Amino acid sequence: MAWDIQIQNIAGIRSGTATLEPGSNAIRGTNWQGKSSFITAIETVMGTETELLEGAAEGTVTLSTDDDTISVRLVRDAGTVTRRDEPVLQSEKTRVAASLYAFLDDRNPVREAVRRGDNLESVLTRPLDFENIDERISELTREREQVERELEDAETAAKQLPETQETITQLESELTELEKQRETIRNEEANERSVSKRREELSELKAERETVEQRLTRLERSVERTREKLTTKRSELDQLDVPETDVDFAGKIAEREEEQEQLERDAELLQSIYAPVKRILDEGRLDLITEVEPDVLADDVTCWTCGSDATREEIEQNLDALSDRISALRTQTREYEQEITDLQERRRNVEQAARQKEDLEAEIAELESTYKERETSLEHARERHEELQERIDSLSETVKRNDVELTEVKSQIKYTDKQLDDAREELDRLETRATRREQLEAEREELTDEIHRLRERKTELKRRTREAFDEAIRDILSRFDVGFEMVRLTPEFDLVVARDGREANLTALSEGELELLGIVAALAGYTAFDITDDVPVMLLDGLGGLADDNLQTLIDYLEDRAEYLVFTTHPENTAFEQHTIDPTEWSVVSPEREALSD
Repeated sequence: MAWDIQIQNIAGIRSGTATLEPGSNAIRGTNWQGKSSFITAIETVMGTETELLEGAAEGTVTLSTDDDTISVRLVRDAGTVTRRDEPVLQSEKTRVAASLYAFLDDRNPVREAVRRGDNLESVLTRPLDFENIDERISELTREREQVERELEDAETAAKQLPETQETITQLESELTELEKQRETIRNEEANERSVSKRREELSELKAERETVEQRLTRLERSVERTREKLTTKRSELDQLDVPETDVDFAGKIAEREEEQEQLERDAELLQSIYAPVKRILDEGRLDLITEVEPDVLADDVTCWTCGSDATREEIEQNLDALSDRISALRTQTREYEQEITDLQERRRNVEQAARQKEDLEAEIAELESTYKERETSLEHARERHEELQERIDSLSETVKRNDVELTEVKSQIKYTDKQLDDAREELDRLETRATRREQLEAEREELTDEIHRLRERKTELKRRTREAFDEAIRDILSRFDVGFEMVRLTPEFDLVVARDGREANLTALSEGELELLGIVAALAGYTAFDITDDVPVMLLDGLGGLADDNLQTLIDYLEDRAEYLVFTTHPENTAFEQHTIDPTEWSVVSPEREALSD
């Protein structure tokens, strides 16, 4: 089933289309025609790349088949490019595995690690990080420990079953014997009427005693409360200070009120004279009430009341004296008013203290009477309680001899019955726990197997990776003309090269040999993690270091590993029989930008 791919503003391609056929697909073109950018576009729709055309706000890659269409849009926001749609590879683990072992472009992490001569463990085991193996082992270990505790409990329960069953049988036998003893005692008592009557009388006496005890408690509390109240009231009376005075408050207040009223009348009368004269002077209208003869030094005025001559200044002085007299009268009025208030307050205090004393004396007299009555009632109650206790003691001794045996038997029956119920419940619990042994053993075994499988997962994958690498190297040595005799991947994931019978440094290899080793190492991860079914396409780019014949051999070697194999090649390389993609119709960026991509 063919793939139709449409590209818009991805990597170095402004726009372009191509069709991929199942099998090998060669992108054949010169530099700057977008070959590497096409590889990047496929990685974009798969979900491992987000390289947007420089300066573009957004771009898309659409992959269409007969059954489905998947479109991935890249958007640049504040300098960051993000993917907005679901790619073909939806699992993060699958995308990481693809970028490491299937998308073998020039930036492939495995190829780069080989070029640098780095240890390959991190790149060849990275997908394991997504399996959370250590966390899963810890979780399963805790679960297994819980199952083991439950299993130990179940095994203990199974061991306890016979002993518990024997205990139940013994208790049932004891209970039967005790019930027989109880019936025998009851039959004997039925023939003794006097014992029954004494027991009934004793019960009545105890009931009365309880009533009397309750009354005693109430009376004792009441007497104590009354005593406390009486003590408190006597203390209040002792502390009360009642002023003794022979002052005639009513007469004194009346006298002061009369004097105050006279002062107020005098002040009002003087004010009635002062106010109009003051106004006439302030408004300069003396001429309304008398004759005024202007003078250089002072105006001469004829007094309008006595007819004598005076100056305006003399009249004003007399008016000021009148104002002072009014103020003095009002001050004296306020003093009398305060004196009246003080007298009234003193009278109220004296009257209040006298009333309080009378109330306290009356309350004390009432409390003393109540206290005597309750003391008498308390004494009577105590006497009755003593009488009842003596009678109860006498009857109890008589009845006790008959009741002890029955009481003991009843108590033993109750205790044995409770023990029997507890033993039966324990038996049910033990049987329930014991029946889970097989289930718990199966769970423990299953958890142990899973823990072992997870612990072996890393080791197994590393082993498979090394085996896949060794197998691929053997194939490479048989197919390719290389300058080394053997390459192996150590248990620590270091590459060791043998040349001329001796170990050689990776730096001694040619560029093409290093690229070939990088691809072989990536294929080891491809095989170990078995991503064939998850990743439908394998991509190859940046193979300029391989000779023409080695490139042809490599393509033949890889074409059966994935459903789609896409690789880049140049016109000067030997033409391939595989499906060829011509990039000449694509719109790409400038040669400088494409040079960076190719």
